[in-house]
Amino acid sequence: MFPLSFQAENVLQEVTEFQQKLANGMKTLSELGPIDVGVSAKEPVYREDKMVLYHFVPQVEKPFRVPVLVVYALVNRPYMADLQDGRSMIQGLLREGMDVYLIDWGYPDGADRYLGLQDYIDGYIHRCVDVICEKHGLFRINVLGICQGGTFSLCYTALHPDKVRNLVTMVTPVDFHTPGNMLSHWAKGMDVDLLVDTLGNIPGEMLNFTFLTMKPFQLTGKKYIDLVEIMDDKKKLKNFMRMEKWIFDSPDQAGEAFRQFIKDFYQKNALIKGEVFIGSSRVDLARINMPVLNVYATEDHLVPPPASLILKEKVTSKDYTEYPFKGGHIGIYVSGTAQKEIPPYIANWLKQRG
Repeated sequence: MFPLSFQAENVLQEVTEFQQKLANGMKTLSELGPIDVGVSAKEPVYREDKMVLYHFVPQVEKPFRVPVLVVYALVNRPYMADLQDGRSMIQGLLREGMDVYLIDWGYPDGADRYLGLQDYIDGYIHRCVDVICEKHGLFRINVLGICQGGTFSLCYTALHPDKVRNLVTMVTPVDFHTPGNMLSHWAKGMDVDLLVDTLGNIPGEMLNFTFLTMKPFQLTGKKYIDLVEIMDDKKKLKNFMRMEKWIFDSPDQAGEAFRQFIKDFYQKNALIKGEVFIGSSRVDLARINMPVLNVYATEDHLVPPPASLILKEKVTSKDYTEYPFKGGHIGIYVSGTAQKEIPPYIANWLKQRG
């Protein structure tokens, strides 16, 4: 062991420089103004309860004739997929000529306490698909599910394969009991009945704290120390604050839907066993026989690659494609590399399948 050696004058200089950067940064922070999120123009085309179906304004004269419906997770807000100019998956799809819709689940409150997975999957999603089909004169559309929204999309497609032309899943958990899945280990021991019966809806802050503590040093300490180094750069600071706004913009979860999702998916791993029921209908992934594109992140700590890759074994599609992105669960939406790779790949994949 070598003894640590500190020079007092060096330590003092570093502390002084840090404090100066912090002071300058606080001035920049006070001048930022509102933190805007969402870059692509859109309009609501259907509303039901808290849910809103948005249609993004196409960016080409003649968009691809089969629209794509983006289904996001219930946790956090879907503007992560359209965060800002140059860091937006939605923007990338629009520039590639896609006609894009997105479901915004809104903010559940006490009136939504007893909404279950059937309400979300066989209710809201199904009616949104019908609205889009009617508007475009189609029987089937393309569906792109993200994270938990991808799991919902798998369930919906298995129940209504006649409504989905092509299915795209992104960072989507399928096998919830893969080794090294920390979120799964935590959920297995949860007394979800006690939690829901006591609280009703599950507070978004509780879930957000759970996600942050999966990487406590990086997500609750280090990033704020590193922030000081960029606080004098208004553009970088605003980018950081956009991410912070999204991270802490956590809607509450409807109690019954949360109960069923934890029990059936995380605790019983029922999806890959064919034992999930949405209402009285069994979810059989073998009914997914249309083209499937499965996009996953190789460094994903929330949905490890094995949790997604098992999908290939469960569907009966003869046109199954996997696309690995070298990054993490969040980087797949907003990193510069992701913007160059993923939207063009998804768009071209869909175009090739008509």
